[in-house]
Amino acid sequence: MADLDDLEYRHAAGKRLHLTAHQRRVDAATLGRLVLHLPGLLLSLGTVLIVGWLLELAWGMPFWLPALLWMASGALVFHRPTEDLYARHVLRFRYPLPHEHARLEPVWREVTGRAGVEGNRYRLWIDNRADLNAYAAAGHIVGVTRFALEHLSSAQLAAVLAHELGHHTGGHSWSTLIGHWYALPGRAACRAGRAVLARTTSGALRICCLVTAVLAVAFVITVLRPASVLLVGPPLLLLVLPYAMAALNRRAELRADRHAALLGFAPMLVEVLLAVEGGTTPEHLAHGSAMSTGPDARSSLSAHLLASHPDCATRLHHLRPYLAAQR
Repeated sequence: MADLDDLEYRHAAGKRLHLTAHQRRVDAATLGRLVLHLPGLLLSLGTVLIVGWLLELAWGMPFWLPALLWMASGALVFHRPTEDLYARHVLRFRYPLPHEHARLEPVWREVTGRAGVEGNRYRLWIDNRADLNAYAAAGHIVGVTRFALEHLSSAQLAAVLAHELGHHTGGHSWSTLIGHWYALPGRAACRAGRAVLARTTSGALRICCLVTAVLAVAFVITVLRPASVLLVGPPLLLLVLPYAMAALNRRAELRADRHAALLGFAPMLVEVLLAVEGGTTPEHLAHGSAMSTGPDARSSLSAHLLASHPDCATRLHHLRPYLAAQR
């Protein structure tokens, strides 16, 4: 891999690192995500309280105990052994082999050294997939595909890892996982309700219920105007939530790009994005995508609004000022 080692190392092994006072923060994208997860949290809380009430009736267990245990379980997002299980058995990652660790460690040290972050707080993982990608998950997981490790230069690999580090230092990774975790009971209840409704009612009855609901909404808006916000607001909020969450996800990607650019990796990140947009890697291999660049111009409006990543042109536009500053 010597021919791929083009990174300018400023933080070699043994050199003292200057760490920032705040290793993590909650940026605007993370705060927005947490706010948007509140409806799911409340729905899940209600579900768990109902389950607790049923358990109290059956076995005399305090109804609040399941809810308390469920709320406390969110701390597992930052529990290292639990993170390892999540990485290995859910994400299907593996530990780096000795030669992979030897390639990753100095690059990761350089990225975290420039950021002023304690790199040993994070664990590096390998994804065996044969495409170009990298991941930030939970509280301390940083993953990279074997393909990216073998075919990106050290500078390009550093740019990709700096992007993923930006997700961690901005709080994007843990907020995503904890939001999904706390939404699980509510989602399970909704799925169960839909399944019961599908089995116990005919298609005609479901259509009648839908028409009735639409007429009720129209009545509330036109007649009961003061109450319309309270009665119609929550359902409309549920319809808007996926689009708002997608917008915040795209914002988080741009912030992670900015993090990599501020560390001096804007040109390398642009190289990777342009290669992916053109259908090739920097080594002229037609595979995969590095940190998905979002829908292309031919995609529908809905696909653009629900995309979790900005399109390549948007990302390059936001990186342009850093390219000029680093020349």
